[in-house]
Amino acid sequence: MFKTKLAVLLATGLITSCVGAQNSVEANIKKAIEPRLGGAKIESIKETPYGGLYELRVAGDIMYTDKTGQYLVIGHVYDAKTTRDLTRDRIDDINKIKFSDLPVNEAIKQVKGDGKRVIAVFEDPNCGYCKKLRKETLSHLDNVTVYTFMYNILAPDSFDKSRNIWCSPDRAKAWDEWMINGKPAASAKADCQAPNDQVLALGQKLRINGTPAIFFADGSRIPGAVDLPTLEKKLETVKQ
Repeated sequence: MFKTKLAVLLATGLITSCVGAQNSVEANIKKAIEPRLGGAKIESIKETPYGGLYELRVAGDIMYTDKTGQYLVIGHVYDAKTTRDLTRDRIDDINKIKFSDLPVNEAIKQVKGDGKRVIAVFEDPNCGYCKKLRKETLSHLDNVTVYTFMYNILAPDSFDKSRNIWCSPDRAKAWDEWMINGKPAASAKADCQAPNDQVLALGQKLRINGTPAIFFADGSRIPGAVDLPTLEKKLETVKQ
């Protein structure tokens, strides 16, 4: 019994010591690195299994440092044997969302075919890559429900274009007419309200820094435009 209690005490002391040391390392890293980040804050610090590096999460991105905070590494870490991008995997993991929490009432809904597959797309009406995605990929995608959030970040008139489209009798048609055919929607009535501000706040919360951005049912995302085979391949891996 005595030996058991002694072992527990020793183990507890060891654990406390380890936690204290870890906290000390984190404090030293924050003290050394945060002043160099231009006002950004370190959201979390995590020891990695490679190279004695510590992972720093800053504004939704990842960078690395040593345990003293003397060196700052900005870039991606790859597994040399498999060429797997370990940093990209981590970014994708920490940026996952809960798809069911998306306020789809603030999005344009389009159902194609059986609509069983589901994606959400954040697009700006002035975004050339969004138009390319819409014309060359999404317009050819079948058996999918697409929720389009008009995320106005590129130009002041993006808000006006989005509002006119939102206030159209057929929002989905008006959006495609503009994005694919370049046909603008009619001016909205003065009393029509669009969720522009809400979607902007949502996109900022989700740390969407560019358009288009595609979200899937499993919470993962693809930043940027992709071709149809790439999107289809991704959808095959997503549990709906």
